[in-house]
Amino acid sequence: MSFPRRRVSASEFRSSGDLRHKQRTAHSEKDVNIKIANLSFVALTVTASLLAPHARPAYPQEGPPSSSGQESRSVWDGVYTVEQSGRGHSVYRSQCETCHGETLAGGDEVPPIAGGQFLANWTGLTVGDLFERVRKTMPLNNPGKLTPQQNADVLAYLFDFNMFPAGKTELADKAEVLKQIRIEANKPDRDRDSNNEK
Repeated sequence: MSFPRRRVSASEFRSSGDLRHKQRTAHSEKDVNIKIANLSFVALTVTASLLAPHARPAYPQEGPPSSSGQESRSVWDGVYTVEQSGRGHSVYRSQCETCHGETLAGGDEVPPIAGGQFLANWTGLTVGDLFERVRKTMPLNNPGKLTPQQNADVLAYLFDFNMFPAGKTELADKAEVLKQIRIEANKPDRDRDSNNEK
């Protein structure tokens, strides 16, 4: 059995060809858009990976920049007083404990501010960096509510709770001064460091 062939006019033939061309063009434009999106993602990923090493300064190896030429310090050098930590504990209980908890362990969506995870997050940065984070973002329900002195006192309490030694001088309440103090999880071996310099 054979079916009769229908004759196609030249204009119908051209329009069907145009339709096929438009479909091919639409598919190829979609493919190009997908390729551009993929290349953009790759470019952003490469850029981010190149910038990532610069996001956190490598202070533990190099030490923070010092404009006055004085030796840099770390949280192991007794950068707060016991009295300041006591004031910070009072501020912490009234302003921070609701979210961060009595043991500073944080919660579901609140990061810990004591222990290994806290130290891993902040080692290599400065006390000034932590001071600025607290100043700009805490307390969560009213960022910037605390005075600079209260922020410094709370940091003194955090350092005390994390078992960094107290000293004879209070922690300053100015970020530029605090940028000279490194946060280090492990106590630096001063004897080894001085032997390496010889």
